[in-house]
Amino acid sequence: MSGGMSGGRGPGGPNRCPAVAGSAGPDLPPYTAPTVHLASPLAGPTPTPARPTPTFLEVSGVRVRHVQAGTGPPVVLLHGIGRSLEDWSQTLGPLAARHAAHAPDLIGFGLSDKPDVPYTLAGLARFVRHYLEAVGLDAVGETRPVTLVGNSLGGAVAAQFALLYPGRTRALVLVGSAGFGQSVTLALRLATVPRLGEVLLRPSPLSARRTVASLFHDPRHVTPERVRWAEHLGRQPGAARAFLRVARHLGAWRGLHPEWRRTLAGGLAGRNLPTLIVWGERDRILPAAHLEEARRLHPHARVHLSPDTGHVPQVERAADFTRLVLEFLEEQA
Repeated sequence: MSGGMSGGRGPGGPNRCPAVAGSAGPDLPPYTAPTVHLASPLAGPTPTPARPTPTFLEVSGVRVRHVQAGTGPPVVLLHGIGRSLEDWSQTLGPLAARHAAHAPDLIGFGLSDKPDVPYTLAGLARFVRHYLEAVGLDAVGETRPVTLVGNSLGGAVAAQFALLYPGRTRALVLVGSAGFGQSVTLALRLATVPRLGEVLLRPSPLSARRTVASLFHDPRHVTPERVRWAEHLGRQPGAARAFLRVARHLGAWRGLHPEWRRTLAGGLAGRNLPTLIVWGERDRILPAAHLEEARRLHPHARVHLSPDTGHVPQVERAADFTRLVLEFLEEQA
């Protein structure tokens, strides 16, 4: 599910939002984005094909931050809970050389809007569908079947998308994905406890550093830039609310709920959808022991265990991860 234990708070009860609803809903009121003074780690001195610049677009009344780069078969990159598209910063450039790469900040996360709505796995998958309808080279959006690459929570969203929209799904790449076991890091289990979660998600430099450190095996990746960016994301209005609603929808203090995991497993069983599964051997968020269940549920899948790697192989083992994904995509061509 990824880390992310610091977040700004937002009051009020949930409303409907067309970007996550199963049917059309009322338009959201106009959104004023917070002023961003901190440069994203993805941003360079000048935009380059290997370092594209995030932009914003409207998705069913929701302002969404994303990167769109390249042409070719479409690939969608989905980050984990409390995270942002920066987790794909080392993947985007190589992918865009041969593919149409799309990396959104999911609704409720990153610098995208965080409306006061229910946050469910199905709702996040519907958001991805609406996002694809809003991007592309023409007015009809991206209508081709897509390969979804999901890390942590993003992997569960990718699997849910494949279940809801089989005709729009070409292949899956699941990276340390939620959905293959009950166990999850203690920090996320504690966040599901009423009132305690709200306290734990109060943003601070210390909590941001702990979050980033939990993602990596090699502490050299816990850079000041990544820590500052994690704290910046956590201070966005509504960030804690969205985080807690997702966490409490998917799990409780004992771990991840079995019901949604069974739904995904049963729905995808026997589909033989082309699938690549990548896991970090030293993942402290979702342990590598989950890989055995992933193998059982996807016996046809190509599987890779990255040695001495934490929860984000696409960052900690960027070159190896990118090579694996490009080879897999080439096999599907």
